[in-house]
Amino acid sequence: MKRFTELIAQLESSNKTNDKLAALVAYFNEAEDQDKPYVIAMFTGKRPKRPVGTALLKEWAIEKSGIAAWLFTESYHHVGDLSETIALILPPPKQVSDLQLNEWIKALSALNGQDDASKKHFITNSWDSLEIPERFVFNKLISGNFRIGISGKMLVNALARQSNIPANQIMHSIMGNWNPEEITYKELLAGAHVNTDNSWPYPFCLAYALDQEPASLGAIQDWQAEWKWDGIRGQIVKRGGELFIWSRGEELVTDQFPELHFLREILPDGTVLDGEILAIKAGKILPFSLLQQRLNRKTIAKSQLENVPVGFYCYDLLEYHGKDQREATLNNRRKNLVQLIAGIPEQEMLLLSPVITAKTWAELGALRADSRAMNSEGLMLKKLDSLYHSGRKRGDWWKWKINPYTVDAVMIYAQKGSGRRAGFFTDYTFAVRDGDQLITIAKAYSGLTDAEIKEVDAFVKKNAIEKFGPVRTVKPILVFEIAFEGIAESKRHKAGLALRFPRISRWRKDKKAEEINTLTDLRQLLNSTL
Repeated sequence: MKRFTELIAQLESSNKTNDKLAALVAYFNEAEDQDKPYVIAMFTGKRPKRPVGTALLKEWAIEKSGIAAWLFTESYHHVGDLSETIALILPPPKQVSDLQLNEWIKALSALNGQDDASKKHFITNSWDSLEIPERFVFNKLISGNFRIGISGKMLVNALARQSNIPANQIMHSIMGNWNPEEITYKELLAGAHVNTDNSWPYPFCLAYALDQEPASLGAIQDWQAEWKWDGIRGQIVKRGGELFIWSRGEELVTDQFPELHFLREILPDGTVLDGEILAIKAGKILPFSLLQQRLNRKTIAKSQLENVPVGFYCYDLLEYHGKDQREATLNNRRKNLVQLIAGIPEQEMLLLSPVITAKTWAELGALRADSRAMNSEGLMLKKLDSLYHSGRKRGDWWKWKINPYTVDAVMIYAQKGSGRRAGFFTDYTFAVRDGDQLITIAKAYSGLTDAEIKEVDAFVKKNAIEKFGPVRTVKPILVFEIAFEGIAESKRHKAGLALRFPRISRWRKDKKAEEINTLTDLRQLLNSTL
């Protein structure tokens, strides 16, 4: 536990990739082998069920520390992180525990199903046996909420460096269904379990955003252009007579899309397709906002199946007749994909994502300009001789997205961030004008430099006019350009609208609050997209 706590502290104290990579490699060299699969599980989003809710943790911490509830709340607002607040306000430990990380995780998992009194006894006794840094990590183990800036690629690179196993092999091994209680570190990295699970997906091949003129990529004839569809990237796996649907987030989402279950009967065994899950009706791709209505539901209503039916646009063929195709060139994979789809009886929900042909980059650019008319985000550019690699490889695949929508809005609320940003107001709420009123339309917390964050923080502290818990109402003075990918009707928002992926594009110091956009402007934009 102490060694894992040291790792968390090292990862949180630096923004440099090389420092984090070195810390990970050192940890996997030094840690107990039983702990390592649990760490990999945590860093890849495989979180166990939370045994205790935050309300109870707060209640028990207040009782044990003896402080007033209002003082705990004020401390939490200042610190910005519940786990850290609890670790700091508790009295010093009465003894020291030498349990390993895996033992703590197993003990927490055993709390599921127990009554609150038993949970309280274990949690409070555990607090009594841990120093402040270990308490903080222990509380994070309960919530599963580690925000330490570790990407899947960074973790894989660290494991590859430590084990001398190729990164691609490790990426494949740590995907899918595996249980840290049932596998050793060596077995996991070696992929000893990969072929025992018919559902096993492949690591996704990803693209970089195009940051140069497309003509600099060379001859257009060496590239395959496709629409960049706005849906859920996924893989369809058919093995052993079973069908599995995976999202890019490594979630098994088969049950969420019953319209695609027919593929179990028509896809040949040993097939893995890479593509996009989209809402499709009468041959037309529907906006992402409608697809969102279908996500993360335990049951799908008949009306949803009728109004927002789901289909799959195929990009790539990763497994064919049971053989891994990722080392074949895109050109050859595409030929096999075309052949596979052509052999499937005609239907409306499994479609081949079309290749866009153009003689020049300028001609392709003109086609890209009309992307939104097809509910597309732009174009994907893929080198015809590229392999299907794991993660991103600069130079092979590019996202050539259209420019986002933008709106000028004024900041009216601010709240402190968490982790490294806990001391600064970094979470902002923005509004546009509706007559004489200001109507909130988005929250955003990314897009400013560190220097700008400090400047805005100073403004909030000087110009706060109301306080609602951690939120400060500020004078409506600062204007920002907010970029977003889409707009949709929303009954949950006061404005009646919701922006997709809002973020701060720039601070408009050249504009006054009187010059911001209006709610009417946004409604006109919505109407133009329908």
